[in-house]
Amino acid sequence: MKNSNPVIIGYDAISALGSDLEQQWQDALAGKSGIVPLSRFPLKEDFPVRIAGQAPDIEDKNKKYSFLSARHLASWSSPIFKYGMLTVARALERSGLEITAELAPRIAVTYSSAVGGIDALLNADRRLQAENKLPPPYANPNSCINMVGGKIAIQTGAKGPIVTPVTACATGLTSMIMGAMFLAQGRADVAICGAVDFALVEPIVAGFYTMNGVYIPKTGQEDEAPELASRPFSKNRRGFVISEGAGAVILATPEFAKNHGLNFSTELAGWGMTSDAHHFVAPYFETVKQCMANALDDAGITPEDVAVINAHAASTRVGDKVEYDAISTLFGSNAPPVTANKSLIGHPMGASSVIESIFSFQGMRDGILPPTINYQPDPEIEIDCVANIKRKLDQEFVLKNSFGFGGCNSCAVFKRIN
Repeated sequence: MKNSNPVIIGYDAISALGSDLEQQWQDALAGKSGIVPLSRFPLKEDFPVRIAGQAPDIEDKNKKYSFLSARHLASWSSPIFKYGMLTVARALERSGLEITAELAPRIAVTYSSAVGGIDALLNADRRLQAENKLPPPYANPNSCINMVGGKIAIQTGAKGPIVTPVTACATGLTSMIMGAMFLAQGRADVAICGAVDFALVEPIVAGFYTMNGVYIPKTGQEDEAPELASRPFSKNRRGFVISEGAGAVILATPEFAKNHGLNFSTELAGWGMTSDAHHFVAPYFETVKQCMANALDDAGITPEDVAVINAHAASTRVGDKVEYDAISTLFGSNAPPVTANKSLIGHPMGASSVIESIFSFQGMRDGILPPTINYQPDPEIEIDCVANIKRKLDQEFVLKNSFGFGGCNSCAVFKRIN
């Protein structure tokens, strides 16, 4: 076991379940779904995707945050900025850390996005084509994926290393791993990690449909309730539900946290990363299994030590089966419970793994697991997925899995510190 694992001193999330973290957590425990009819853009009668997980609108009635002002939003129109910056602001508030001029050079930023602000560039192109008007000056900065990290650095004053890792749906967890690397190398004392994605943009949504990855209702069941659509590991799973969301996690070295009187109860005990080198979207059994094994080895624990696995579990036919096969091979007949948070919040792209990690922190804190809703047993996947009802469970070690397009795998072990 390493002697100086990074600790989590603060976190915050926004998802299809809401903007208040504790309310999202209670809704998750109650098995509430955040999936609703898609309304982010006008739907043509023949548009194939009709449901989504939409984050709530946010207001700053007390004018607490300058980045939520009308003036700021007029320039930074892509929602990735206001939602990402809000999660960071609230995570820092929860941590109790004040980033002073003295501390700033040792604060890293790895906050990222898988899709970025492509909506702003698309809007500019549509205006150019329809009205022959040149793009507004902030169109290109809005669309730069690394700009969300840059804006967060400006917002917080962080002047340490900054990088914007993009590993598709694994981006949020990869951001945390990259932050942990900076701390382990002695290049920073604190890392602002996380991810944000608002991919409910018409061509992106339609593109997932043509890839046959997004939820497609069975013929004759087109009127199925939206909240029933996301069903990981279930026999009747039919693809993922595209969602929105953001999450921020503040990592620190334990020495820094103790010296500055900052509380923590969870550490990032180990991690693994592998590349499938196999297929551009289909996961690969061997490297998925190896990624999990590497995370356990890095944490210095055995499969028997893991209390629960927070799965990637996007609800795709192939993906869920490969993840199950890897789990059953690595853990054998004594595999721990496996929770699938996307059944509740859908799939918020690169933000999914950080939001799900935050749900893991909440579960470790409270000794409880949220349910995997909409589950119907699949005879090819014999798994305890905490089906439909929450469960009390003491958790010292949690394994978090996340797998992204391009064969980007990230896994982490979180440890509760008594």
